[in-house]
Amino acid sequence: MEEMAKSVMEFVRANQAWAVPIVFAMSFAESLAFVALLVPATVILWGVGGMIGAAGLDFWPIWFAAAIGAALGDWLSYWLGYHYHEQIARMWPLSKYPDLMPKAKAFFEKWGAPGVFIGRFFGPLRAAVPLVAGAAQMPRVPFQIANWTSAFVWATTTLAPGAIGLDYIKKMFGW
Repeated sequence: MEEMAKSVMEFVRANQAWAVPIVFAMSFAESLAFVALLVPATVILWGVGGMIGAAGLDFWPIWFAAAIGAALGDWLSYWLGYHYHEQIARMWPLSKYPDLMPKAKAFFEKWGAPGVFIGRFFGPLRAAVPLVAGAAQMPRVPFQIANWTSAFVWATTTLAPGAIGLDYIKKMFGW
């Protein structure tokens, strides 16, 4: 995984025009159920945030790509859960915990959109929350409101520290 992250970072550094589509793809993969387990996107996105400041990349298009990718990944995960909720409940690992779906339904009935919003910021749950929200038949509109707002906040918290921090340090030391 570390080698994959290094390769992607070197590619972005050498091909800055590809930063927006790469960030979109990484954010999408980071938010897509099952795929998120295979892609070390968070580490890559932190690195891209640092490269924004260090290499002088334009923050806003990359930030927008991260937010849109994350929101669309969650949207697709939710859609899969919503339309295939019975099949998903029978898949591993959910099949090993038959009481999980009723608990998930109760969770989303109690917490709703705030539960989805907060779930975006917990790495291991990030891609599972939308899938389970869909499988628990959480209403679409509250899910999408939480999905889209949290995606933009998440993109900011993921990219901005590196982008702002390195830029600030460069200015402070006159680099």
